Formats: sequence, C-alpha cells, structure tokens
Amino acid sequence: MATTSDLLLDALDRVRETVHGLLDDVPEDRLATPPADGANTVAWLVWHLTRVLDTHVADAFDRDVVWTSQGWAERFDLPFPASAHGYGMSYDDVLAVRTSAENLRGYFDATHDLVADALRDLTDADLDRVVDEEWDPPVTLGVRLVSALNDATQHVGQASYAAGILTRD
Repeated sequence: MATTSDLLLDALDRVRETVHGLLDDVPEDRLATPPADGANTVAWLVWHLTRVLDTHVADAFDRDVVWTSQGWAERFDLPFPASAHGYGMSYDDVLAVRTSAENLRGYFDATHDLVADALRDLTDADLDRVVDEEWDPPVTLGVRLVSALNDATQHVGQASYAAGILTRD
C-alpha cells in the first residue's frame, strides 16, 4: 500500500522529470526570453519554483536552505538579496534571472534531494505538526507540503507552456 510519503515523492519526481525535460528542450539562449511581453521566462519560473520548494521545506523540517548553504546564490549571481524567492517581483526582476540550464538543473536537483530526504521518513502523524503560526489558522506540515508542491506543479506547467512557445517552429 502506498504511503503519504510515497505519494508526495511521486509528485516531486514528476516535477523533476518535467523540469529536466524542458531544460533539455529549450535552447539556452531562450531560457531568459519571455514567450510574450510581460510573461515570466522559463529561467525565472524554474528558479522561482525551486526557491519555493527549497525555502518551504527547509523551514518546515528545520534544515538549511540549499540556495545559500550550497552556494547556489553565488553561482546564479542574481541582482537581488539571497533571500529573494520570486514573490512580488517586477517584470524587470523576472528578466534579470539569467543563468544556464546547468545551474537551473543543478539547483533544482539539489533542492529535490533536500525535499526527497525530508519526505522519505514522513509519517501521517507528522502532517498535523504546526510549522507556521503566523497564519490563522496556523499552517500544518501537511498544508505546507501540499502548498509547496502545488506551487511547483503550477509553475513547471507554466514553464512547459512557455517552453512550447519558445521552441515551436
């Protein structure tokens, strides 16, 4: 019988497969190209979905954020604070996320490892643990995990759509 951990890991792995596929398909010189004026780029979408997974899961499991602890912030060398994760960014900020497919894949894979490691030992009883009391009602681990995976699936879907536009003949 599948466990909650198994289901969440499967969802996470599907996001990884899609991220890898689109990074394989989009020419590197188009990763930071918006598919339409004002639209998010593939590079920004992959960076953002990874930052959200990284920060939400690291915080919920009291682990180090991969972005800063493993040197990804330095590798990307973006023109905003290392704490930035995409929320509230302007279109100019979106366009400033310029990096290689190798960096995007590497950061995503490192974050995938963090999240998968956290999920492997997850039990149903863990899901009710409150991880954020700043909300009313307080956010439980289960809600936080579903929220982070929902965000990742939405953004990888948007990135796939953008990639399709950028690579059509």
